[in-house]
Amino acid sequence: MLYLSLCFISFFLLMFLSSLMFMMSLYFILNDLIYFIEWEIISLNSSTIVMTMLLDWMSLLFMSFVLLISSLVILYSEDYMSGDMMLNRFIFLVLMFVLSMVFVIISPNLISILLGWDGLGLISYCLVIYYQNVKSYNAGMLTALSNRVGDVALLMAIAWMLNFGSWNYIFYLDCLNYSEMYLIMLLIILAGMTKSAQIPFSAWLPAAMAAPTPVSALVHSSTLVTAGVYLLIRFSKALPEWLLSLMLVISVLTMFMSGLSANFEYDLKKIIALSTLSQLGLMMSILSMGFADLAFFHLLTHALFKALLFMCAGMVIHNMKNFQDIRFMGNLTTFMPLTSACFMISNFALCGLPFLTGFYSKDLILEMISLSYLNMFMYMLYFFSTGLTVCYTFRLFYYVMWGDYNLVSMCKLSEESWFMLYGMLGLMIFAVMGGSMLNWMIFLTPYFICLPLIMKMLPILVSVMGLWLGSMLFKYSMNYYFNLFNKYEMIIYSGSMWFMPMIFTKGVSNLPLNIGLNSMKYVDMGWSEYFGAQNLYYVLMKLSGINQWIQMNDFKSYLVFFVIALLMITLIM
Repeated sequence: MLYLSLCFISFFLLMFLSSLMFMMSLYFILNDLIYFIEWEIISLNSSTIVMTMLLDWMSLLFMSFVLLISSLVILYSEDYMSGDMMLNRFIFLVLMFVLSMVFVIISPNLISILLGWDGLGLISYCLVIYYQNVKSYNAGMLTALSNRVGDVALLMAIAWMLNFGSWNYIFYLDCLNYSEMYLIMLLIILAGMTKSAQIPFSAWLPAAMAAPTPVSALVHSSTLVTAGVYLLIRFSKALPEWLLSLMLVISVLTMFMSGLSANFEYDLKKIIALSTLSQLGLMMSILSMGFADLAFFHLLTHALFKALLFMCAGMVIHNMKNFQDIRFMGNLTTFMPLTSACFMISNFALCGLPFLTGFYSKDLILEMISLSYLNMFMYMLYFFSTGLTVCYTFRLFYYVMWGDYNLVSMCKLSEESWFMLYGMLGLMIFAVMGGSMLNWMIFLTPYFICLPLIMKMLPILVSVMGLWLGSMLFKYSMNYYFNLFNKYEMIIYSGSMWFMPMIFTKGVSNLPLNIGLNSMKYVDMGWSEYFGAQNLYYVLMKLSGINQWIQMNDFKSYLVFFVIALLMITLIM
């Protein structure tokens, strides 16, 4: 049984490497160390090809979290993917995915970042189409093409950095914020926005839910979608003010859009995907306000409870015989108590319940926003989006945990998948204790925040109001309240992510792709062929035919006599 040994070997190896990286990150934090390791791959005359690695507390800590979550996801996959005849192929894809993310994390060089960046895009496509049906193929193509925009932006940034003589961006951060270098920063922000699915590139993130649930747990917590945020954290010192202001507006609108859409969605995995999109907007917005360390802190805490949330959702879907519609679920606290406990802990951490993992990062971010210079519209939108998080979380509780069970009564619900439970319980410990642990590690000097009482209590007040709104509206049905005002158009608009999936599928396929098809048909294979290569070919063929005809008959002898006669006449005269 190859895949059994492969699962366990991968689990123990990744867990060991994660523990090693975590201890090294502690050592690097306490001693304030940064290591550059250069490996000379090949040297020919004076030209060398060198692989450079950057090891500091940030890269080591992030790698330890990626390896920890991927090890538990692989253990979880042992049960979840047990019906797959090719589980070893799935595990190899996941390991290649993790390796690509490690390349992105440890690279101070744009070329090696592109290696991991493209690896993430390619392997994510292979994982999204893993189930091989039409929906998966469409979702995979949308994911791949959306991410190609960021890949092209990164390639253009690499070309522009030829001006510096090296692609090791880490050495040039202090001089990148001059006016002539704005183009590089604009391209880097574009790459980060596509990979982290900010507006208008948000459509691919819920579509990527076509992948198996263990992949979703890995992608949405610590790998693919966080690569863009991590890249921008690395470039944060060089980002100009006007680009940061633009990024702030886009990220706050992404938070608001995803929170609103999650309140109208009925697919369990898509609701959690939209909550990931909301948290990515939160990370990007606090990063654009100049707090890169807070963005990194929330990135790590979010990875812990979001991976647990997807694992719990996978356990529920696994037991519900692959139904993902939350209207078929209900009263799962009775049938699956341990899974329900993990699910509720991860959701409470998402909401920022005091002293769980999410509280330490979200509360600190909201208080720093209250302490910063921000106009009232953005400030209110920020806190309203935070309230929407609590609103859709309690809607999810009502449908999944407390409502009536709406599937056939013959369906058996059980928690006998021990490897899935081991993975979930391992992450549950970190979802409870990880926030305080990271807070003590990263911020050796605590933030001192002095605010009026009402602003200090505002995050909790907003959460309570979101709880009340969610319980009031979804205790019955939101459609009933909107039906009173005949506002179904608003439900369609809000629930469809502001029509972004439609624009990015039908809009892109109908207009630009048709333009490309027609240009290929009428220009590349039409007029340019007629006046270009093909026409030249036909002309040369005709000329060579005439030449051949001359050479194959007696005309050449008459031509020789004619030339001789002309020469004789010329000599006589």
